[in-house]
Amino acid sequence: MTRLADLRKSYELDELDEDHAHAAPFEQFRNWLQAAIDAGVPEPNAMTLATVGADGRPSTRIVLIKGFDERGFVWYTNYDSRKGRELAAHPFAALQFHWVDLERVVRIEGKVEKATAEESDAYYASRPLDSRLGAWASPQSQVIASRAVLVANAAKASLQHGLNPPRPPHWGGYRLVPDRFEFWQGRRSRLHDRLSYRLQPDGQWLRERLAP
Repeated sequence: MTRLADLRKSYELDELDEDHAHAAPFEQFRNWLQAAIDAGVPEPNAMTLATVGADGRPSTRIVLIKGFDERGFVWYTNYDSRKGRELAAHPFAALQFHWVDLERVVRIEGKVEKATAEESDAYYASRPLDSRLGAWASPQSQVIASRAVLVANAAKASLQHGLNPPRPPHWGGYRLVPDRFEFWQGRRSRLHDRLSYRLQPDGQWLRERLAP
């Protein structure tokens, strides 16, 4: 096996400076996300979600962003899952996007709230039928005996709800309302560019450069 300590990469694709970064973090994120989409980065909407449980232990998983605006960043999941239980105990989280091909990372922190029922209903209705039935079939994060349990649950949900299953009461959206962003651009010699945006009491964003 290759020695992990010998793995090296020189970051040379781009730079991030105050003159070219947007003053508003949401617009800076929009620009970078669109660049990742345009570049054909695999799953540009995939993000790491970090939460903390009632016992103080952190956990992470990959989820898909399904929308964002100046109110925050939205994803959908099972409210009874581990992340749902952790958010109920500590309604704060961190997100991270890593667009490897562009040598870019975005980190976002803030408070988490549930999306409205109307938002969750609308997104649920837009999903493929199999995905809507899957939300009924999977007791997410719980121990199950085998995959056969999921298959049986999906068949039962199909028989019960047909082609128009309603949104399960345990399934819906979350919105992270940011108070901190960081945009990271890889640079040569490990002298990376890092721009931080912190929400101030007056509602304005303070942009600062961080040492790499």
